[in-house]
Amino acid sequence: MVKNVIFDFGGVFFEIDYHAPVREFKKLGFENFEEIYSQAAQTDLFDLLETGKISNEDFYEKIESYCPPNTTRQQVIDAWNSILLFIDESKVDIAREVKKKGYPTFLLSNTNAIHVAEFERMIDEKMGLSNFKSCFDHVYYSNEIGIKKPYPETFLAVCEWNNLVPDETLFIDDSIQHVEGAKKAGLQVAHLKPGNSLRDIINQFIP
Repeated sequence: MVKNVIFDFGGVFFEIDYHAPVREFKKLGFENFEEIYSQAAQTDLFDLLETGKISNEDFYEKIESYCPPNTTRQQVIDAWNSILLFIDESKVDIAREVKKKGYPTFLLSNTNAIHVAEFERMIDEKMGLSNFKSCFDHVYYSNEIGIKKPYPETFLAVCEWNNLVPDETLFIDDSIQHVEGAKKAGLQVAHLKPGNSLRDIINQFIP
């Protein structure tokens, strides 16, 4: 029986183009960006950024060292943020409905301070940031909590912080490696594949 729900963010509520940064950095002359970054496996640089262990400035300087000398800081910021498309309000409404039914709901996202600033601005313009966050009992960004998916310890930490029983907790994510990590931690899981309906998944677990 599901009593709690933990949602991923990007690819669930916020539409993402994982390949956009690769295209944009190539335009800037950073030809091998794809080799050091992907959705499933990242280098230490991105891991450190996503767990808040390096500053935005350190990240920018490292990325700029791979780009042509005439590359501007704003070009780097824009290329990095190109992954972010838009918030899907219809999917946010589903989370709101789950919470209204009395289920504790949580957001757990692998992200970084640069993206947080941009997507929270976009959400605020579209629907109001406080309105969005009110759909969840707590919002967890990896760069703020210092741990990230797919490690089982991350899911167990969220459960511990909120007194959740893992096998009574549903985790929904579009990345299979994160789903597998949550499953190892003992959570119930659902993989939101391309073309799948978030509402259909919720209906499978919540009456």
